[in-house]
Amino acid sequence: MALEANFCRVKLQQPGPAGQQILLCTRRSRLAHQGEQVMVGDWVGLDGVDWLDGRAAIAALEPRSSSLQRPALANADRVVVVVALAQPSLDAQGLSRFLLSAEATGLEVLPVLSKADLVSSEQCLEWLERLRSWGYEPHSIAHGNVQALEGLRLRLCPGISVLCGPSGVGKTSLLNALLPDLQLRTAAVSGKLQRGRHTTRHVELFPLAPNALLADTPGFNRPELPPNPGEFASLFPEIRQQLRAGRRCRFNDCRHLQEPGCGLERSWERYGLYQSLMQDQL
Repeated sequence: MALEANFCRVKLQQPGPAGQQILLCTRRSRLAHQGEQVMVGDWVGLDGVDWLDGRAAIAALEPRSSSLQRPALANADRVVVVVALAQPSLDAQGLSRFLLSAEATGLEVLPVLSKADLVSSEQCLEWLERLRSWGYEPHSIAHGNVQALEGLRLRLCPGISVLCGPSGVGKTSLLNALLPDLQLRTAAVSGKLQRGRHTTRHVELFPLAPNALLADTPGFNRPELPPNPGEFASLFPEIRQQLRAGRRCRFNDCRHLQEPGCGLERSWERYGLYQSLMQDQL
C-alpha cells in the first residue's frame, strides 16, 4: 500500500487470525542482493509473520504487469492526468506535455478537468470537445457535483489508477472527495506563480472499491518526455488513429515531418506541437 523510510505497509488478501488487514513489513536483504526493488503496487510474498505485533518481512515479489519509475509504482492500469480549468489556468501546451508524459508509460490515459465550477459551462465544454479531438475521452469534475464524481469513480474501476498532473490542480482534493475518510492535507495555489505547493510526500495506494485502487503521487510542474524523438509519434493518439485507419508512409522510419511519401494528414490541432518537439530533439 505504501513505502515509508525502511518499512512497507502491506494489505493482505485475506484477513489475519485477529482480523488484521495491514502489516508493517521490512524487506529481506536478499531481494536487494538479487537486484529486486520493492515498489508500491507490488504483489508480494511474506514470511516471519508476527500477528501479535502486526509485522512481517517481504520475502518475494510476483511478476509485474507494468512498472513506472516516476512515480515508482508497479501494476498500474491507467494514468489519470488531472489539470485545473482555473487556478492555475489551463493552457494547451502544458496539458499536452503532461498527456505525452502519461502516454510514454504505455498505460491507458484519462484526462480529468478539475475546478469546472470556476469556469462557464461553455468553457468546460470547449475543453472537453478539444480533448476528444485529440483522441481522448476526458472527464470533468466540479466542487459539489456528486454525479460527476460517481461517474469518475466508475471509470477508475477495475485496476490501479495513478493520479498525476501539476501540483495545485486538486489531486488531493479529488482523493478526499472520492475517499472522504482520508482527509489528506491540501495547500493553496500561489497567486504569483499560479502553482500549488506540494502536499503529497510519497506514493501511496488507497482503496477506491473492492476491485480498484488509487495512487496519489508527489506533485510536479514539469513533465518528462522521452529523450528519443523516434518515440514521439507513438505518444500522439492523432497519429496512432491515422495509422490504425490504414494510412501508410513510403518509408518505415518516416518522422511525419517533410519526408516524401508521408501518408499522414496534417491538419490536426497539435501537429504544430509535434513538429516543434521533433525539431527541438533532432
